[in-house]
Amino acid sequence: MRTRFARALPLALPLVLLAGCNTLRGVGKDIEKAGEVIQDTADKNR
Repeated sequence: MRTRFARALPLALPLVLLAGCNTLRGVGKDIEKAGEVIQDTADKNR
């Protein structure tokens, strides 16, 4: 059992990191879009 885990860990770790990266990228895009909306609204109400 331990050897299976030891073999699977190096394969699973990059997948977990990539999944986290995608999530952070999505959050970053959402924040960027919200900032653009705020900026556009501010520009219209000058």
